[in-house]
Amino acid sequence: MQSVTLIIDKRKELSTKYKKLLGSKNNICLVTKNFLSAMKIIQELEPDLIIISDSNEGELADYCKKIRALTYNMRPIIVATSKSAELEDRIKVLESGADDFISEPVNPEEFTIRMKAHLRREYESNLDTKRLIPGNNYSLRAIKRTVSQNNLWACLLISVENFKNYKETYTELASDKLLQTYCAIINSSLSENDYFGSISENEFLIITDPLKAEKIANFLIFAFDSVASKFYSPQDTKRGYMLMSGDEYAGRRSNFVHTTIGIVTNEFLQYKDTRQLINALQQIHKMADLPDKSHYLIERPRISAEDSVDEMNYNNRILVVENDEAMRVLLTTILKLQGYEVNVIDQYNDLLKSELNPALIILDAGRVEDLKGLEFCRKIKQNSKYRKTKLIVTSIIHDKELILNSGADLYLPKPYDISSLIKWVAIFIKENND
Repeated sequence: MQSVTLIIDKRKELSTKYKKLLGSKNNICLVTKNFLSAMKIIQELEPDLIIISDSNEGELADYCKKIRALTYNMRPIIVATSKSAELEDRIKVLESGADDFISEPVNPEEFTIRMKAHLRREYESNLDTKRLIPGNNYSLRAIKRTVSQNNLWACLLISVENFKNYKETYTELASDKLLQTYCAIINSSLSENDYFGSISENEFLIITDPLKAEKIANFLIFAFDSVASKFYSPQDTKRGYMLMSGDEYAGRRSNFVHTTIGIVTNEFLQYKDTRQLINALQQIHKMADLPDKSHYLIERPRISAEDSVDEMNYNNRILVVENDEAMRVLLTTILKLQGYEVNVIDQYNDLLKSELNPALIILDAGRVEDLKGLEFCRKIKQNSKYRKTKLIVTSIIHDKELILNSGADLYLPKPYDISSLIKWVAIFIKENND
């Protein structure tokens, strides 16, 4: 991403000189003569570097205080230029929020090198140290600048799904190596003019040309799936899923990691502000996410009623399939008290006929003799209607791998602790709605 430098200076000759010294393909240099127009540019573009001179009416120190107060959440570099060389003036301005004070006239070479050093330090302070790419604050700034531009662009929101489970199973070191490998793959697909940064631990942002966006997404899905298998143990590879361990996660099955990419462009819709673009990115990304498969989705032009709103309803429906009547009543009562919408089914066959779209199914696996419940676990997971539905299987069959192999997301051996079940219900409901 290009850095942005703002020069606040009433003097036409000197401000033009500074602009020529600092402006380049990597640094957009803007000049304004008054403080009011400067405030608007600061709010819209969040400059990395602000150079303000004492040519403006008023105290230079006061202007530095106002800029620092306005930019407390973005922390740009502020450099004050002044005709004064007095120590008292320097101290006053630096104490008011300026990062540097330069007495005029300046040496052009020294001035250029010092400003580049400030920009480099500002960029490096925003780097994600593990992946050596810009962090969340810098990425949000990149989105803000993108919205304000008139040229065509495309934003890609990229995530590694099931990353938290992978990290819990394989340790932080292995998860870091996975993300570093993916970041290297992403970097290899981009050109010098593209932006690449992180949004969170396992989410990334690319800003590129709309013509390249879909090609990049196609390549990333292919490349990620090609290398991801190398990051699992032979036992998990053979099973076809991660078997989580530890006191908190024991008995939980997790799908392998995969990548999801949502793409938004301004080819057909002009975005008014950062929030609108971020919401659109998050929505298209959520639509792109499949339970166990890498996938991308690009926003296409839509025909809709004016001022229509797409609403995503929060799904808190739970389906209980329990043979024991007393346990059935207990579960229903407790879950309803927790605020969930609970429906009960007595027979396995009725489950597949149900028109409900539950976020979670709690299913009793039945008797050891016929394993009928496990057969229905497999049928549930094969049914597209239950693609996103989470499945907790409770059982007197104390064979964890047998139950998880049937498709259960979590195995709870009977008798189980109700508080533990409630904890997992909350986790799975949240995961279903994310």
